[in-house]
Amino acid sequence: MDTNLLKELCEVFAPSGDEVLMKEFILNYVEEHQSNWKVQPEVIATDQLQDCLILRFGKPRTAVFAHMDSIGFTVRYQDQLIPIGSPDVKDGYPLVGHDALGPILCKLKVQEQKKDKKKKLHYTFGRGISSGTNLVFECDFKDKKKYITSCFLDNRLGIYNILKLAESLEDGLLVFSCWEEQGGGAVPFLLDYIMKHHPVQQCLIADITWVTEGVKHGEGAVISLRDRNIPRRSFVNKLIQLAGKSDIPFQLEVEGEGSSDGREIQQSPYPLDWCFVGVPIANTHTPHEKVQKKDIESYLNMYHYLMRTL
Repeated sequence: MDTNLLKELCEVFAPSGDEVLMKEFILNYVEEHQSNWKVQPEVIATDQLQDCLILRFGKPRTAVFAHMDSIGFTVRYQDQLIPIGSPDVKDGYPLVGHDALGPILCKLKVQEQKKDKKKKLHYTFGRGISSGTNLVFECDFKDKKKYITSCFLDNRLGIYNILKLAESLEDGLLVFSCWEEQGGGAVPFLLDYIMKHHPVQQCLIADITWVTEGVKHGEGAVISLRDRNIPRRSFVNKLIQLAGKSDIPFQLEVEGEGSSDGREIQQSPYPLDWCFVGVPIANTHTPHEKVQKKDIESYLNMYHYLMRTL
């Protein structure tokens, strides 16, 4: 397993709305490695797609979406912070960023209001930080025998997955989206571009999901029957049947909350099937998200298999 690539991805600064460094990382990675891939893709990274990008291989039938952004914080005024997405907040979490005066390594300060129990977020640092500066958790990537822990496994695991998928993919679209942690925003114009230029029949969402009482570490990739959104059951059943014919371990998820880029696909005007096929992690949206390596292996193998058979 190429944990060095996953570590590099986790260290890239890319909170929602500020994904340009991740885009540049992926473009550089593709340029450096594509000569060793089975098929060299068309790289679509135009101003029309803003900071998103698409890799087109062969004659696509299926598009795989992975969001590039992470949760984080934005400096408001004085020492105030506003969350980006829904990060976990605890006193003392180290945060990093950069403003016009240089690099930043500060601490998160959480004040709970007794009256309404709302939490006010601040930073502690040796100087003021420019208003509008984005901050993210400091990366402390730990590669142990069975587990990897790091911030931003959501969704650097999805990016890692489809970059590894690119090595042998013959037909398909690999789509790197923005703004997912803030409720979406990029997928509608990505779908419009795709359906006008490289139409597909179905989409897979390469993302992470939660370890719960029904989804366990070590039991494989996760095929989601539903979250807040409900994909077309006949398509999900088709995926489950295909997965059952493989020797790849997988588990099923049923949730009533949570969402992904699949929501934007379902709400689009296009009759596209979609399904979330993810990997389970614990401690989501903390600096210490945790994934079992066996599940990453299943996740990668499942995508290779599905993209061959769909």
